[in-house]
Amino acid sequence: MKKPLIAVPLGDPAGIGPEIVAKSIADRELFQVADCIVVGDKKVMENAVRITGEDLTVNVVEDPAEGDWREGVLNLIDLDNIDMEKFEFGKVSGMCGKAAFGYIKKSIELAMEGKADAVATTPINKESLRAGEINFIGHTEIFGALTGTEDPLTMFETNGMRVFFLTRHLSLREMLDKITKDRIIDYVIRCTEALRRLGVTEGTMAVAGLNPHSGEHGLFGWEEVNEITPAVEELKKMGYNVAGPVPADSVFHQAALGRYNSVLSLYHDQGHIATKTLDFDRTIAITNGMPILRTSVDHGTAFDIAGKGIAGAVSMKEAIRLAAKYAPFFTR
Repeated sequence: MKKPLIAVPLGDPAGIGPEIVAKSIADRELFQVADCIVVGDKKVMENAVRITGEDLTVNVVEDPAEGDWREGVLNLIDLDNIDMEKFEFGKVSGMCGKAAFGYIKKSIELAMEGKADAVATTPINKESLRAGEINFIGHTEIFGALTGTEDPLTMFETNGMRVFFLTRHLSLREMLDKITKDRIIDYVIRCTEALRRLGVTEGTMAVAGLNPHSGEHGLFGWEEVNEITPAVEELKKMGYNVAGPVPADSVFHQAALGRYNSVLSLYHDQGHIATKTLDFDRTIAITNGMPILRTSVDHGTAFDIAGKGIAGAVSMKEAIRLAAKYAPFFTR
C-alpha cells in the first residue's frame, strides 16, 4: 500500500526544527507510515544530521517524483537560502525568518499541486519573520493567505481529544467582544464540517463555558445567558449535535474520557492549557477549512537548546503521523 507523502518545511533554521526533522526521518516506526519530502537548505540539514548523529543520507531533488524512498534517506528540496557565514543558532534573524517563510510557501505549493498529500510544519519565530519583512504573525495566517482561505480553523488533537478555538491570538479583553451568538453558530457549523472531512461523523461537540460555572445564570457574568446558550439552542434546532455551555473546569476532562467528540474552546489559553496538560508532547495542531491538510508541532523554536542535539522529536513525529492518518480524507 502506498504511503502518504508529507511535505515538511524545515522551520526557522536557527531553532530546533532541523534537528527534530532529522530525528523524525530517521525513526523506523514513522518510516512505516509516511514518506516525507523536506523543504529547506542542504547546508542546514546536513549540519542537523551531523549534530543529531542520525544515520541519514541527504538526497537533494527538484521534485518529489525524483525521491529515493528507502529507509535512511532524507529527500530534500534545497532552496539554498542560508549563508552559513552569517548563520547563528538561537538568534533572531531576518535571514532565517525569510528562509522559513520560503520553506512554508514551497511546501504549500507542493500540496496545492497534488505533489504532497499534506504538510507537517516545524517551529518558526515571529520576531524573525518580522525581521525578514514577512508580514504574517504565524503559520495559520500564512496558510490562510497562500491557500485563499479567509478564516482557517485551528484544531488541537491530543490522545484522541479534539479542541477547536473560537478565538486565538487576542487579549482577553478583545476576546470578550468576539463571544457572540452568530460567531459561535458559524464556528460550530464549520467545525462540524471539518470533522466530517476528517472522517469524524459521530458524537457530540461541546461548547465550553466562559465564566466560572458557566456564569451560574448571570451570577458570574452574562455571556452564557446572552450569547452562548442562545447559540447552542439555535444550533440544536438546526439539527447539530452540540451541547453547552459546559463549564470549562470539567468539559475537557469529559472530552478526554470520550463523552464529546470535540470541544469548542472560546479562547487561546482555555484550550491550550487543557490539551498541553493532558500530553504536552503529543498536542498537535491541525489547520482545517483549507483545500489542503496541515498539521504542526505546538511548541516553539527552543532557541536556548538549538544546535545541541538534545531536542525531543516526539511532537514532530506525532505531527507527521497525524498528517498521514488524515491525508487520505483529503486526497481521495
